[in-house]
Amino acid sequence: MSISASLRWVKASAIATIITISMPISVRAVEQITLHYPPFKDFSISVRDLELFAKKGQIAPAFATYIKQTTPEQLQQLRQLLQQRMDISPTYATQIANAPLIQTLLERLGEVIQTEDLTNGQQSLRLALVRAAADKNVGLTPINFLYQFPGRKMNINLSEGFAVYANFSQLLKQRDLMIVALKQIAQAEAATTKIDFSTKLDLRKSGRFGYQIRRFEWLDRSRQRLVPGDLYLPQATSTSPISLIVISHGVAEDRTTFAYLAKHLVSHGFAVAVVEHIGGDADRFRKYFSGLAPAPGATELLQRPRDISFLLDELQRLAVNDPSLRQLNLKQVGAIGHSLGGYTALALAGATIDFEQVTQDCTPNRSLNLSVLLQCRANELEFKLHALQDPRIKAIFAINPLDSTIFGQRGMSQVRVPVLMMGGSDDIITPAVSEQIHPFTWLQTSDKYLAILEKGTHFSTLTFSKQDSVFPVSKSLIGPDPQIAQTYVKALGVAFFQTHLAQRQEFQTYLNAGYANSISRVSLPLNLVRSSASAQIRRILQQDNVRVGIPASEKN
Repeated sequence: MSISASLRWVKASAIATIITISMPISVRAVEQITLHYPPFKDFSISVRDLELFAKKGQIAPAFATYIKQTTPEQLQQLRQLLQQRMDISPTYATQIANAPLIQTLLERLGEVIQTEDLTNGQQSLRLALVRAAADKNVGLTPINFLYQFPGRKMNINLSEGFAVYANFSQLLKQRDLMIVALKQIAQAEAATTKIDFSTKLDLRKSGRFGYQIRRFEWLDRSRQRLVPGDLYLPQATSTSPISLIVISHGVAEDRTTFAYLAKHLVSHGFAVAVVEHIGGDADRFRKYFSGLAPAPGATELLQRPRDISFLLDELQRLAVNDPSLRQLNLKQVGAIGHSLGGYTALALAGATIDFEQVTQDCTPNRSLNLSVLLQCRANELEFKLHALQDPRIKAIFAINPLDSTIFGQRGMSQVRVPVLMMGGSDDIITPAVSEQIHPFTWLQTSDKYLAILEKGTHFSTLTFSKQDSVFPVSKSLIGPDPQIAQTYVKALGVAFFQTHLAQRQEFQTYLNAGYANSISRVSLPLNLVRSSASAQIRRILQQDNVRVGIPASEKN
């Protein structure tokens, strides 16, 4: 997405937000939205005019004065937006509104969208969300949401709104400039690669090994916590040790999310254990949104890495009497993680929670980086060094990880094992610049790689069933060609772990921009850089000191 396109999207979203937030409440419906922008005179928009436009497409004279510069296409988009309906249950809406992360978002939004007496609109926004979802006749629509907003008047603080808009615009500009620079670095490196990869083994294709899957559900008695998952074992005839890779899923995902990757890696001779973290898996979130379980706690930040360590302990214990496990090399293990699973992999690799950084970024949290909301949960933990590193983890592949606040530069600098970090340019959950590109430069390990998918999102590499999905994820959020993104993950995963886990140095030739360029597709370009690009990337980042969610030491 270009800078101009991004800014047009932001502007359209800002207009939609301001106007969408303007509608009625049964008995005491909002009648007008007043917009404040000192020192200029306040101006108001009638809710009835907006409702007339939404339902019939008619533009009242007073409303027309505010949309003189709006194109017919933008008006049509706005009308469609105002007519959208989300079919969610009142219980689901209540659980969402009460979730700590959403409460923080609502508080931030409430600084812009204020009540009749000009106070923070957080509680009114929450109430409107729940009331609209409970309305069986109309449901949760933008119009009905505003009907349910308490009071006869809604106030919009345009000064605060424009500050958020400017901040977000700056982030988009920085992102686009960084992606362009990264592409140039990768292209320069690719130009020096003389290998014809069309004559080489195609790592995107399945390997030659058959496999069996063993489902497990083990109880860690020390924590009274179940650790379930699937173990993929290759049908190898050799007696050589088999490298093991563990996969840690993200929030509201499960063991099936990266099953495609597990099957691919096992076909290339790796054993793969896919863990299901019961404190934050899809089933737990379904129960939470059904009112059958409490919200996942901050301790999940500690329990997830411990799940992996317990898994390795249990495999070692069982291998004594189980010949099928005895061949596993449990002293040199790889880890893959997505999102919060990426955090898990980094913690296992030695990254430490930097509570000083967490306190600085989270009291208060003014970041527009959504992942910082989750990272700020670390503030609820005991401020001490939590021993999460597992010395058996020797290489990690972190996909869309979150790390800028919870680890910061100090915490990330503790990682010494090889790291492959992947992000997407259009990821709005764990933004690439703050959560992957900056942290890549903080890593002190000599073997590190950064892969960025242009047009990639937080969900590009995932597989999930729409019927079973906990969160509704639209096609625009998934991004273009997830199947292509998954082939990148499979190919790079094989190359990385063959090189840095199985110690097969012939696969090192795949870990460069030339190979990434050879498999890259126009619809979803793949850029890959190595450790040598770190200093150049850091210099580019330092050209712009306005960075949300980045430690103060990095801003100087």
